[in-house]
Amino acid sequence: MSARISRRTFGARLEHMIHQLRGRILNGTYAENDYLPSESALAKQFQLSNNSVRKGLEALVEEGLIVKVDKVGSRVIAVSDRERTTITIACHPSIERDLEFSTLLEDFHREYPAIRVQPVAGKALGITANRFFSDTVRECIENESVDLFTVNHSDFSDFVGQGWTGLLEPLPVDGDTYPFLTEAFSVNGTPLVSPLLFSPVVLCYNKDHFAEAGILTPDSSWTWEHLLRAAAKLAIPGRRHGFHFFQLSENRWPLFLLQSGARFERNAEGGYSPTDGAKLMEGIRLYGDITRNRDVFPSYLPENEPEASRLFAEGKVSMQLATYNSLNDLKRSGVRYDIAPVPYPAASRTPATLAIAIGLLASGRSKHKEAVKLFASYAASRHAQQLLRERTLSIPASKPAAEAAVHKDDGLNRPEHFRLFREIIPSYRWHADLGLPIRLLQPLHHQLKMYWSDMTDEDALLEQLSRLSGDSD
Repeated sequence: MSARISRRTFGARLEHMIHQLRGRILNGTYAENDYLPSESALAKQFQLSNNSVRKGLEALVEEGLIVKVDKVGSRVIAVSDRERTTITIACHPSIERDLEFSTLLEDFHREYPAIRVQPVAGKALGITANRFFSDTVRECIENESVDLFTVNHSDFSDFVGQGWTGLLEPLPVDGDTYPFLTEAFSVNGTPLVSPLLFSPVVLCYNKDHFAEAGILTPDSSWTWEHLLRAAAKLAIPGRRHGFHFFQLSENRWPLFLLQSGARFERNAEGGYSPTDGAKLMEGIRLYGDITRNRDVFPSYLPENEPEASRLFAEGKVSMQLATYNSLNDLKRSGVRYDIAPVPYPAASRTPATLAIAIGLLASGRSKHKEAVKLFASYAASRHAQQLLRERTLSIPASKPAAEAAVHKDDGLNRPEHFRLFREIIPSYRWHADLGLPIRLLQPLHHQLKMYWSDMTDEDALLEQLSRLSGDSD
């Protein structure tokens, strides 16, 4: 071997060998009581010295995966004789709906029987509606109670904004992952979260209602004025309304602010204020004009996203704002529906929609980092992502899986234009594109609700928004 090869290169090769052998043992490639290749064969395969190979094998001995048999070789220990590694994962409540998470876990446990992934209930972690999930993540990492977390992009942005990224263990990112997702979950070019799925906000509409009303279905040319005119024709007093969405969701109302093109910037007082108050007010007024229009928009206020989806599934509304994740609420329904891009303000002529992404975040203090990385690699693999594609209406982070064809008779109520997400990627915007720390979305929403409820006027609202901070009331 060349003397010019650095110690760092040898170290990387050794880690690669350990990782490869560990994975092959855990997934059964090397079955229990099998012998691993000889030290000389491993040295040749991984371009290492015999001494380095021995060090790597000792690491696997310490993990309880192999035993050294004198003058024979390294034998894989029977699964029943090993200590099972258990890793804990804290998830958002919707993760079962969005990923069919229990199915993924069952598949992983079959492939890696020596590792058990144990979901932890949010209530047990003290997760409440009034507490930021990122606070819970930080606390669980510091007290070493959870190894892995499912987080959305907003959670991650808050974690970065709080300066807590030093608590994280970088996870491997699969080469099939859409690059824009890898970038969204990276800091200074280093990926810190392994993406699982994503979705834009789209317009979901009832095809039968449009046919009955004799009007053309939505397309990418629609402005909000087009939607309101269609909604008025679709509405039937006492029976159904033309348009609706889950108003309290932070994955809905920020869309109207993002479409205005206005941003917030840090001001001299240390708070945040809009760069263009007039533009921002256009988006705020538009939201109010739509949601207060009782000819098209019902006053019904659902408690959660599935309840809002149920109104659509029951034919009580003809159009709704949805994500691909929330389309899972319709996958067993009989409603005939399809999707289109969200309308945009006529004045801007610039299509924009809110994007949501979910990924895996790992604790830097986990005592089972290799098991955590194995699960993260599995969840991002083409195989697991294809399972997600086949069993849900969510969009996998893996580009080949997301764009793969699925059997038309799989029993899932899929929209005809499912692949719409691919065509509108340039219009995606994140919550962070508002320029506000994620923690200020709640005080911002409070001020907006005061205005939309006619409890404050525009001048007072702009005054409040010009000095938005964590102390806003």
